[in-house]
Amino acid sequence: YFKYRTYQDWLNLSDTVNLNRQKFLIKRAIQLPVIAVSYLFFSYFFNIKYVETDEFLERSFTYRLLYMVPMFIIFRTRLYTAWIMSEYMSITAGLGAYPVKSNPRCGDGPTDFKQLDVAYEEERDNKNGDYNFETIHNIDIYGCELASTTKQGLRSWNMSVQYWLANYIHRRVPPALKSHRVTITMAVSAFWHGIHPGYYLSFLTVPPILMAEEVTTKAFRDGASPKMQRAFDWACWFFKMRGFDYMCMGFLLLKLGSTIRYWYSIYFLGHVVIIILFVLGKLVLVLNPRKPLKGTE
Repeated sequence: YFKYRTYQDWLNLSDTVNLNRQKFLIKRAIQLPVIAVSYLFFSYFFNIKYVETDEFLERSFTYRLLYMVPMFIIFRTRLYTAWIMSEYMSITAGLGAYPVKSNPRCGDGPTDFKQLDVAYEEERDNKNGDYNFETIHNIDIYGCELASTTKQGLRSWNMSVQYWLANYIHRRVPPALKSHRVTITMAVSAFWHGIHPGYYLSFLTVPPILMAEEVTTKAFRDGASPKMQRAFDWACWFFKMRGFDYMCMGFLLLKLGSTIRYWYSIYFLGHVVIIILFVLGKLVLVLNPRKPLKGTE
């Protein structure tokens, strides 16, 4: 996603901005070899079609449960590649190039318009001008992989569309429905992807995950020692990645029956864990309310 202004700026300023794009292309290419090899390796041994067979259901519970891990690796490395290549095409064409002084943001474009005009004049004939392509920067792989919470991970995933959802859906939900903003946003995101039931089953699992994370953070992280906070962050990261594994099966299986059939084969463990964490966090907050210590929030 990018604004019409970004498209218009590209058309009107492509001849005046003489920018060396090589350094930006190299920076994005560094991650591609590992991503491509991972995709080819795991897709050779694992296939989503196998999940829909009777033979798969005869496998052990552990096998069925762990099968979603390589499936999510295949799923996200495929999308990583597509998004990096889309950024490649945009960078090559010069789409989304703005001076750093204009403080461009993903999806939004420049935010300091006074500095924008000044910087254009200063950098017009400078091949090594201080520009970036943050406007069309769509994926932060390190954020997706290493962020400790689902909320942080989602913000690093398909970032320009996240900007669109946040600004044009989430923030425009009427005040009367404020408590349902996340659910409404996720429903719109599912519809944006398509009409397959698997999208809705996956996206509508996000709100309870975020609720469980928020409650457990208040119960176990806030007010804890730095050592305990680090331990909690690692546990939360593990929960985030397994949650993504669980939800990606809806994206891959797509059909209502196929998705429910798989989740049933692992006893809806993802939903069960969400409920357990939420209830446990609530109990801890009721029985042992904590006040955040200074410097630990």
